[in-house]
Amino acid sequence: MSSVDGGIDDLERDLRNIWHPCTQMQEEESTPPLLIEKGDGVYLIDRNGKRYIDVISSWWVNLFGHNHPRLNKALKEQLDQMAHVMFAGITHLPAINLAESLVELTPPNLTKVFFSDNGSTSVEIALKMSLQFWQQTGKIQRTRFIYLSGGYHGETLGALSACGISLFREKFENALMDNLEVQGPDCYRCPYDLKPESCKAECFESMEKALENNRGTIAGVIIEPLVQGASGMRMYPPIYLKKLQMACEDFEVHTIYDEIAVGFGRTGSLFVCDCHELNPTFLCLSKGITSGYLPLAATLTSDQIYHAFYGEAASTKLFIHSHSYSANPLACACANETLSLLTENNFMQNLKPKITLLGELGDSFSELKGCGEFRQKGMIAAIELVRDKLSKDPFPLKDRVGYKIYLEGLKRGIFMRPLGNIIYFIPPLIITNEEIETMMGAAFESIEAVLR
Repeated sequence: MSSVDGGIDDLERDLRNIWHPCTQMQEEESTPPLLIEKGDGVYLIDRNGKRYIDVISSWWVNLFGHNHPRLNKALKEQLDQMAHVMFAGITHLPAINLAESLVELTPPNLTKVFFSDNGSTSVEIALKMSLQFWQQTGKIQRTRFIYLSGGYHGETLGALSACGISLFREKFENALMDNLEVQGPDCYRCPYDLKPESCKAECFESMEKALENNRGTIAGVIIEPLVQGASGMRMYPPIYLKKLQMACEDFEVHTIYDEIAVGFGRTGSLFVCDCHELNPTFLCLSKGITSGYLPLAATLTSDQIYHAFYGEAASTKLFIHSHSYSANPLACACANETLSLLTENNFMQNLKPKITLLGELGDSFSELKGCGEFRQKGMIAAIELVRDKLSKDPFPLKDRVGYKIYLEGLKRGIFMRPLGNIIYFIPPLIITNEEIETMMGAAFESIEAVLR
């Protein structure tokens, strides 16, 4: 149906009742959202039949394309068995199988899985577990977390308390925890004038000082490993993570890895922490876990954390955090099939030619006016737009350069959603070489059309 009785257009109906996320609704009146009716592989298809490559995997969740036959089958088969059941006092095989697989695929210290329903919540759980652990082990003075500038971990109040992007947190400062922000890596504008491929993470000194100066009061450090997503796909080398692990061990501080955006193959390995032999205290997962089919999240942790909550039924040591949709069977079924797809038939190995092609095509953007840097980690790539390549001064946000490029992209059949001056690419991992070429070519033309 294209309208309801009375002849009201569907987009008018949208504007009348829907408040879209991260959207200035006044602008939506002049530039309405795409009305998408179908998904097919990497493509979104609107009601007029126009196809758009989903450049950002529908907010980074879609790993295997839209309408994948095996994921559809897994969902339908589970639907015939059970759609939902509470997860307190009840368990089920989809959750058991998923927990076993996650433990097998992640670092050996991560043996326990706590399910929830979204990325912000998986972070919230890690923060709460860390704080309660220290209370129950006699170190009640450990009440603060260290987070990086440019870091983003969700939009619940606890997660915002560890957010290093003022846009998200400034209106809520009075309600946030008293945590500690540390200057994070910024390889494009490195204050040491070093290159990420040869540096020794000299920028880690600010973290080391913060841990030293706040000895005994820090509960944990939370970090997006290798790629800070919402701040503009800021990328940094693994040596920073190696130093962080050593320092946190020395200071007896928890490490919380937020792999919500970068997990499940996005950086070219299944998980950052496993690839680089790192052992975080907590690992937060969501987004790609169900390949975009249903909401699901998991917080993984160690036996040491688990046993600090272990006790008699009458004890107050238990972790009191619950969600109606924890370990939803339909979502778990999709997650299990997602992990099967990721681990079968050398899938991760077969990503390497695509990663190489993405990088080769991305390097050509440097010839464009206003393209300050092309950067890449696996199947995540970004172009930083600058007013001046020498000074690296960004375009004023009021100029809406990224948004104008987004509109040009729509004309050329690609759906992008820039982060301010950052044009980025996180396509479904099943994208073909030909589709990568189409995507990057359309992006090149779109940037050129706006900045020439």
